[in-house]
Amino acid sequence: MTKKVQMYGIKNCDTVRKAIAWLNERVIDCEFHDLKKEQIEVSTINHWLNDVDRDTLINRRSQTWHKVPTEDKLLDTNDAIVKLITKYPTILKRPIIYNGLFWSVGFSEDAWDELFL
Repeated sequence: MTKKVQMYGIKNCDTVRKAIAWLNERVIDCEFHDLKKEQIEVSTINHWLNDVDRDTLINRRSQTWHKVPTEDKLLDTNDAIVKLITKYPTILKRPIIYNGLFWSVGFSEDAWDELFL
C-alpha cells in the first residue's frame, strides 16, 4: 500500500487537524486538498460516489446544509449530488481520504488503524 495519501478537507476543521496529526505521527505522507480553496474535479466526486455511500458523503448536520436552498437538496441522482458538492464543497463530511486502494470518509483512530496499518 502506498504511504502517500490524498486528503480532502478544510484546514480549520478539528477533525481534519486530528486526522493530519494521526498521519504525521505514523509518518504517512499526505497530499492535502483544501475544499475552500481548490475546485473539486467532477471525476473525483464520481470516484467518491462509486466507493462511498452518498449519505456518508453529505453532512446534513453542517451549517452549509442548513443554508442550501430546498431545491438543491433533492439528491435523487448522482448528477444532483455532483452539482450540490460542486456548488457547496463544504457540505462534505470531513476528511475524505484515499489510501491508494479506496476512499474513506471521516476520522476514527480505530478505523484508520485498519485502513492504513
